[in-house]
Amino acid sequence: MSRRLMLLDSASLYFRAFYGVPDSLKAPDGTVVNAVRGILDFVATLTAQYSPDAVVACWDDDWRPAWRVDLLPSYKTHRLADPADLAEEVPDLLTPQVPLIAEAFGLIGIPVVGAQGAEADDIIGTLARSWDGPVDAVTGDRDLFQLVDDARPVRILYVARGVGNHDVVDEAWIRTKYGIESRQYVDFAVMRGDTSDGIPGVPGIGEKTAATLLKEFGDLDGILEAARQPFSSIKPRARQSLLDSEEYIHVARKVVTVSSDACPTDVLVREPLSQDQKDALTAFGEQWGLGSVSGRVIEALG
Repeated sequence: MSRRLMLLDSASLYFRAFYGVPDSLKAPDGTVVNAVRGILDFVATLTAQYSPDAVVACWDDDWRPAWRVDLLPSYKTHRLADPADLAEEVPDLLTPQVPLIAEAFGLIGIPVVGAQGAEADDIIGTLARSWDGPVDAVTGDRDLFQLVDDARPVRILYVARGVGNHDVVDEAWIRTKYGIESRQYVDFAVMRGDTSDGIPGVPGIGEKTAATLLKEFGDLDGILEAARQPFSSIKPRARQSLLDSEEYIHVARKVVTVSSDACPTDVLVREPLSQDQKDALTAFGEQWGLGSVSGRVIEALG
């Protein structure tokens, strides 16, 4: 039987936990620990539901890689705390919790994997494409829909509506939602744009038009070739917008496409938690006032 890999888009999940769990949750020393509690709860819920044989916490070692910014200067600019130091804007109460989350993952044998010049999306893309078996990637990021592949299979557990109400995104889900194939998602996103990532899109091309063009012409190469033909079915305004945006399209495709070689691809199949690991997580939970979540994690990974 093929072994199942679960990939956690860590930043996506700890931001969601931070905003979803009241910041009144504090450790005995007064440190706010809502994100720590929340993300451990997510792990307990998802591992209990899907029983993965391996779990990896994919990390944003570089949340805004220079190579992407060089290609598309607008990339994630709205998330900068201060353009002078290029740091991501992170709530003050969340910042000290991030290393605690990494520590907690280490205690329960979930490796934290990042790489220089790579976002968590790139780590997920690399590991998903190299794993010999089914993959579930947990994220609130639509960009990762490009990885969906029923044949392998690779699915996205999409938590935009909450972990407890997540969508299981496969090829049929993408067809129903957008009217495209998963392999077309990068080109779809390039045309539609994504304000959350500073991807401007092609002016005048929204989701419906992008899907229609992809259905007729297959991909952006085919669409641009048709746009150069004066008698193709593309309407004049859309045709001109596409032609005016050729340089943007060329670079945006590279920016939106997640990497397939961002990190080493060796992933260890997890073992049931040892007694030492259980004791360490219990002590960690007591130290940081995490309540019953340690027990739920131990039960889920046990």
